[in-house]
Amino acid sequence: MGATTRVCAQPQQTTTARVRGLVLDTTGAPVRRAEVALSVGAEVVRRATTGDDGRFAFEDVQATRGSVAAHAAGFARREERWTLSDADGQVAEIRLVLAPEGLAEQVTVTATRTDTKLGETAASLRVISRETLETTASQTLDDALRQVPGFQLFRRTGSRAANPTAQGVSLRGVGASGASRALVLADGVPLNDPFGGWVSWGRVPRESVARVEVLRGGASDLYGSAALGGVVQILTRRAEERPTLSFEASYGSQRTHDASLFAAARSGRWGATLAAESFHTGGYFLIRREERGAADTPAAARYTALTATLEREMSDHVSLFARASYFGEARDNGTLLQRNRTHLRQLVAGSDWRDTRAGTFVLRGYAGAQVFDQSFSAVSEDRESETLTRDQRVPAQSVGVSLQWSRAFGHSHAVVAGFDAREVRGASDEIVFAQGRATSKVGAGGRERMAGVFAEHVWRLSAKWLVTTAARFDRWRNFDASSANTPLGRAGSTVVNIFPDRSETAFSPRASLLYSAHARLSLYASAYRAFRAPTLNELYRAFRVGDVLTLANENLRAERLTGAEGGAAYTSARRRLTARATFFYLTVTRPVANVTLTETPTLITRQRQNLGRLRSRGFEFEAEALLRERWSLSGGYLLTDSVVARFPANVALEGARVPQVPRHILSFRLDYRAPSRLTVGLQGRASSTQFDDDLNRFPLAPFFTLDALASRPLNDQLELFAAGENLTGRRYEVGRTPIETLGPPLSVRVGMRIRLGAR
Repeated sequence: MGATTRVCAQPQQTTTARVRGLVLDTTGAPVRRAEVALSVGAEVVRRATTGDDGRFAFEDVQATRGSVAAHAAGFARREERWTLSDADGQVAEIRLVLAPEGLAEQVTVTATRTDTKLGETAASLRVISRETLETTASQTLDDALRQVPGFQLFRRTGSRAANPTAQGVSLRGVGASGASRALVLADGVPLNDPFGGWVSWGRVPRESVARVEVLRGGASDLYGSAALGGVVQILTRRAEERPTLSFEASYGSQRTHDASLFAAARSGRWGATLAAESFHTGGYFLIRREERGAADTPAAARYTALTATLEREMSDHVSLFARASYFGEARDNGTLLQRNRTHLRQLVAGSDWRDTRAGTFVLRGYAGAQVFDQSFSAVSEDRESETLTRDQRVPAQSVGVSLQWSRAFGHSHAVVAGFDAREVRGASDEIVFAQGRATSKVGAGGRERMAGVFAEHVWRLSAKWLVTTAARFDRWRNFDASSANTPLGRAGSTVVNIFPDRSETAFSPRASLLYSAHARLSLYASAYRAFRAPTLNELYRAFRVGDVLTLANENLRAERLTGAEGGAAYTSARRRLTARATFFYLTVTRPVANVTLTETPTLITRQRQNLGRLRSRGFEFEAEALLRERWSLSGGYLLTDSVVARFPANVALEGARVPQVPRHILSFRLDYRAPSRLTVGLQGRASSTQFDDDLNRFPLAPFFTLDALASRPLNDQLELFAAGENLTGRRYEVGRTPIETLGPPLSVRVGMRIRLGAR
């Protein structure tokens, strides 16, 4: 359907014009809350938002010609020009029909570190819009992202109940652990814990999220360490011309209540945003009812997040900003004595400079400090008693800086280059207990300094061929590392070990090829190398979960990944169907794994070690279809064959499946959208068997979970919703340590959303 323009003469005389119109989708339904911009020449002079009927109007327009552009979440931008033959007493009526936003029209900043149409990259990247997040029943961001094939946290528990050190993210089966095998960013700044590599998913209030981009496949060529399996980037909302207020609150099962707020305003060249979130849950028992004892308690959690941003446009080319954030969290981890707390503060500042000739420069700097406290215990076999084994405090500080330059050279070439550097200092200070008495004080820690330079070249050979090459060089050093063991309550002296300074380097190249075989079909292929340096946590901190004690290893070396992938992307003629299929083959040398050393009836002892080689190969498929009227269906499937290919130190592990990686993951979502009346989202996820240990002795059974959300607006500002998670009520296995632990039960919640100003 095309856009039409009609000019109607009016009886009254006036020197101004009125521009009004209607925004529809391809089914003829009005598009509510579409953003409409009126331009005269090259300047946007007015903005408006469509109402429930899809209509908009601009009064007293001092022009006889111009253009109107409309955009809404999930739709491609549409622009239409209008002209009046005589401005006296005339009205321009415009009808804009928005087509669904196809794969080729979505814009990503993660794939190339600069704005790029997704259809012009050879990357396997998924963009999750704000609109999609609002129709997802999941209460936390990481649970919402589990709908993306290949995305998984260590074990199967989301951040609502999982220990923070188990919230590392993995992509494509390269080996899940507490330390992420993927880099998580918020507007380009790392969210991975500087000491341990895990992620505190509540740090970014959900109301402030504009969209999330998930890049799968090694990405160290642009992002360095931690991007071994890919990148997850959270992009937040900014202050717009009109003041904005968004608020969401809900209450539900397990005495769970949360509230999230985003507010923004702009005055002249100044802009400010405030985002906040509060979450509390009474939690659920991790152990089956028949196996529980007096030591077991619900896994409760509560956190508060606060972020404030101030920005200033110094000119049309230069802008500055500063952002301060705070995150505080406390958890009960399923027993009377196992608890942890996190307190984190961070300051981020930066500047963007854009010049037509010189290109775009992006400067970012950040500094943060945090304290993580955790207690560990041993639970008796009948679970009726519990004794404290370790009490840890982990202080850590980090500072970092990055500078990036990008520029297009004509229509055929684009270049991105830059550098980044980071320093982390952290330690693990703990008291060791035996039979309820403190026996020793143990401390270990050190510092890590890392720097890298990178460059990328995008070359459009022709209308059909696009070649992307990139490379990065990194060097890091671990220094000032030591451990100390001081006996308590008896004679003895402190034993101190000074670990030698160590350094490593990594070269991470990438080459990608995209061929547009047809207007609706493109083929792509990539080959790359990536790496991940061990975290200070893996080098120096031991921990205990259940009856499993895992020791640190100060001699760990970096993991190295070599990978290749290829596939095809298809978009139907009317963009009612988009699909993407990718085959991948990855090998990781020296992967860090928890290797079993000894086993007794009461204690399993493991140590972090570099294995010989891990191999992950598989197939990834995603599709989205717009069905009749307001229905849409999307889904994804991931087949992963991830095994230990080589381990000379223990050949018995060769051929074993990599822990925490299932062979099959299937997800789908079915949406019904009638924004002025009712919106319903149904999400499902299934996973096959996976193992919880390196020896493949503790399998976790397959599971299926189903979630749903329904919302109804009462007016243009207020909306009510109800959501349910794990609607089948079947609790699935999430861990065996070797005690079996379970995932969440059925949970429901009701809530409201308030939207004022720009959406």
